[in-house]
Amino acid sequence: MNVRSRMTSNPHIISPDATIAEALELMRKNNVRRLPVVKNGALVGIVTEREIQEVSPSKATTLSIFELNYLLSKTKVSAVMTKDVITVTPDTLLEEAAVLMRDNRIGALPVVESNKVVGIITETNIFDAFVDLLGFREIGTRITVEVEDTPGILADVAGVIKGFGANITHLVVYRSSLGKSVIVIRVNTTNTDDMIIALEKQNYKVTSILKNGDI
Repeated sequence: MNVRSRMTSNPHIISPDATIAEALELMRKNNVRRLPVVKNGALVGIVTEREIQEVSPSKATTLSIFELNYLLSKTKVSAVMTKDVITVTPDTLLEEAAVLMRDNRIGALPVVESNKVVGIITETNIFDAFVDLLGFREIGTRITVEVEDTPGILADVAGVIKGFGANITHLVVYRSSLGKSVIVIRVNTTNTDDMIIALEKQNYKVTSILKNGDI
C-alpha cells in the first residue's frame, strides 16, 4: 500500500505572505490542523495550528482584543512556519511514511510530485489504514492464535480454516523473541465454533475470538 491510496488529495495550502489570522481561519473553516505553505507553485514550508498557538499571546496577556487581532493580522505565516519540510511522494510506501513521522515526531507529511504539492498524509490517515488492514469494521470473526515460529506453520493454520470453507480476509503475524508467533486471522464467517475446536486439536492455542460488532 502506498501513500497515494491514503493521502488527502489537493490539500488546502497557504502563501508564506498570508497572515496567521488568515491561516487560522482557513484551518478552522476546513477543519484541518496543518497547511502546506506554497510560493510560486513550490513548497516552502508547513504551518500547524500548534505553531500558531505557540506564537500567539496567552490568555493572561494584558493586551486588548483589538491589539491581539492587530498582532494576528500583521504576523506572516513565513515567521512561524517550519521551513525544512520532510516530504514523500505518492509512490512512497505507507509504512515508510509512518516511520518518517514516528522518527521525526511529526503528524503529517506533504506529498510532492513533480515539485508540486498533490496531497498530504497524516497520522489519522495512517491509523485509518491500520484499522482497514485488520478489517475491524467488517463482518466476520477475528481469531488470534499462538503458534511455534517454525516454517510452514502459517500454511498449516490456513489449511485448517480452508477445510471449513472459510475465506481469510485479513492476516497479521506478530513475532516474539521466545520462539513464538501470534497470528491474527480474520475470516468472513461467524460460524467458527468447529473451526476453533479443530485448531485446538492441532495444538494451536487460540487466545482470542471476536465476532461482528465486538471487534
